[in-house]
Amino acid sequence: MDILMYLAEEKILEAQKNGVFDNLPGKGQKIIPEDLSMLPEELRAGYIILKNAGVLPEELQLKKELLTLQNLIDCCYDDEERKVLKKTYNEKILRFNLLLERRKKQNSPVVKAYLNKIYGRFK
Repeated sequence: MDILMYLAEEKILEAQKNGVFDNLPGKGQKIIPEDLSMLPEELRAGYIILKNAGVLPEELQLKKELLTLQNLIDCCYDDEERKVLKKTYNEKILRFNLLLERRKKQNSPVVKAYLNKIYGRFK
């Protein structure tokens, strides 16, 4: 065991003795394993780090913004504000479609099904 592994193990054991791990969020709950088979193995660690940090891929962020804008448009009674919201919505739709075209994701039925599943989680 090299020195860094030894130091890390010592810190973990010390933290356990001090009760640092006793009241962590999610304690006692099931851990649901993620299916990361759609990602190349070399990208999985980065994906998990970004996901835990709350960073979404650009297309998902745009889709989330589109859903929010659509809800605002549906609830808006002021015509001028509605026009501004619709313009913003259309710009984001265009950007979203260009992004998908650039990444050539819309051609694959498997990817379409996957994206629809993810988009469904934001509704």
